[in-house]
Amino acid sequence: MIAAITHGFLLALGLILPLGVQNVFVFNQGALQKHYYKALPVVITASLCDTALILLAITGVSVIVLQFAWLKTMLLIFGIAFLLYMGWVSWKSIPSPVKHDDFSPLSAKKQVMFAMSVSLLNPHAILDTVGVIGTSSLQYSGVEKVIFTIACITVSWCWFASLAFAGKMTSRLDQSGKTLYILNKVSALFMWGMAVYMAFSLVN
Repeated sequence: MIAAITHGFLLALGLILPLGVQNVFVFNQGALQKHYYKALPVVITASLCDTALILLAITGVSVIVLQFAWLKTMLLIFGIAFLLYMGWVSWKSIPSPVKHDDFSPLSAKKQVMFAMSVSLLNPHAILDTVGVIGTSSLQYSGVEKVIFTIACITVSWCWFASLAFAGKMTSRLDQSGKTLYILNKVSALFMWGMAVYMAFSLVN
C-alpha cells in the first residue's frame, strides 16, 4: 500500500515538475489575477484535465483512442493553433500597474478554455501520461491500483494550486510589474517554440 502511494506520488511529481506550457500558463494566471481566488478556474480546470488523462491512461482507454493516426494529427493541429494564439495573448499582456488600464486579466471563461487547450491538445503530454503512468499502473490491481491512481491525481491538484499561489506571491513581491512583464515575454516565446516543435512533429 505504502509502495503504491510512494510510487504514484514520485511518478506524477516527476512528470509534472518540468517546465511546460501548462505550468507556465497556470503560474502566469496566478500572477496576473488581482486575487488568488480569481485564478481558481485555471487551477481547477488544469487539475480536472490531468485527472481525466490519468484515469483514461490507467483504465487503458487512451491507448485505444490514440491508435487512430487522424486523431493525433487533429490534436497536433489544434494544439499548434492554440499555442500560437496564447503566445500572442501573453506577448501583448501588460501587467505593469502603470499601464493597468490597458491590461485586463483573462476572464474565468477564457482561463477554462485556454487551460483545457494546453492540457488536452498537447499529444506529447498525453503520450507521456499514457506511456508512463498508464504503463506503471499495470503492476497494480484492486485497492493498490486505486491508491496509486489517487496519489497521482492528488499530486496534480496540489501542484497546480501551489503554482498559482507562487505566481501570486511573485506579483506581490514585484510591485513594479517588471518581473511579470519579462515572464510574459518568456512565456510567449516558450509557447511559440512548442508550437514550432509540434509543427515539426506533424510534418515528420
